[in-house]
Amino acid sequence: MHNHCINKLLNIKDVIVKKVIHSDSYVKILLETNPKEHSCPACGLLTKRVHDYRMQTIKDLPFQMKHCYLVLRKRRYICPCGKRFYENYSFLPRYFQRTSRLTAFIADALHDTRSISSVSKMCNVSTATVNRILDTISFGKPKIPQVLSIDEFKGNADGQKYQCILVDPLKHSVLDILPSRSQAHLTSYFREIPKRERYHVKFFVCDMWKPYTELAQTFFPNADIVIDKYHFIRQVTWAIENVRKRIQKTMPASLRKYYKRSRSLILTRYDKLKDEKKKECDLMLLYNDDLRLAHYLKEWFYRICQNPKYSEQRREFFEWISTAEQSQLTEYEKCAATYRHWSKEILNAFKYSHISNGPTEGFNNKIKVLKRTSYGIRNFKHFRTRILLTMH
Repeated sequence: MHNHCINKLLNIKDVIVKKVIHSDSYVKILLETNPKEHSCPACGLLTKRVHDYRMQTIKDLPFQMKHCYLVLRKRRYICPCGKRFYENYSFLPRYFQRTSRLTAFIADALHDTRSISSVSKMCNVSTATVNRILDTISFGKPKIPQVLSIDEFKGNADGQKYQCILVDPLKHSVLDILPSRSQAHLTSYFREIPKRERYHVKFFVCDMWKPYTELAQTFFPNADIVIDKYHFIRQVTWAIENVRKRIQKTMPASLRKYYKRSRSLILTRYDKLKDEKKKECDLMLLYNDDLRLAHYLKEWFYRICQNPKYSEQRREFFEWISTAEQSQLTEYEKCAATYRHWSKEILNAFKYSHISNGPTEGFNNKIKVLKRTSYGIRNFKHFRTRILLTMH
């Protein structure tokens, strides 16, 4: 009865548990199987004749929060033709010293953001073993959806400073990870995608990096280019921050420290502030006309972005650009020039407000966690596989 219960817990077919040894850090389970006829791999003849035995220690899934070892008494059979061979086991691949289910468990653990070393410690195997299992997992090139989003993130794999991520923003799924954001590499990658599939893309979402838009115009001619809202809204944020920094330089030291500590009052949308904070913000704006105008332009632009009517957004957008160009604020004049240059793509973001790089930024945050827990991943193939495993 005792052995029957252990067999049930162990969940391995056709084995007999002979003994269980407990220690503070591991559990050893001694196993053997019932003898039966086996087919000779040389001549195919069935034989039950046992030549000898040997004991093999096999690593298995953690058991009772401890490392688990199966000590198997393996039979070696001998055929009349003279061939000697070991019996086959459903739970143990040939030449392996770990069970099939431990390999599957390691592969499943790689879906998490934990590091290779933490997986190896948990599963009682070497980091080289975990990396070999990682090498067996592969992802092919994805099918390109109708809405394609591209962004870069900082990495250090294969000596490249930036890697690229391709995302389906509507399905919130990662499509692929590319080793470089260079135009040459991106061109090589997208050239291999069938033309019919590329021409099927309706929207291409990216930031204001010229190689991305040139790429879209070349390989996705039927797609509308949409600049992600986060990337063009932050131009206004940078502008008002630069105005504040410029004005701060003329302030007394005590006031300069106060404005720096309280900059969130100026950056936060005014209607999101509590009444007490609004009064503090008003006092800060009274100090300088430039800062007050910069804050007005920032609030106006935020209201444009929140307007649900595209026709009004379009009209006010160009009014805002004209006002900023005439504001005599160098910071906002630069911002207005950027907006005028990218006006078509920014208006597409207003028009197709349901499309953005929001999911991509979320995936980038997960990638940062993976990099941090792994202390950086130098091998790009491993890096790509880990990201795709984690995101699926």
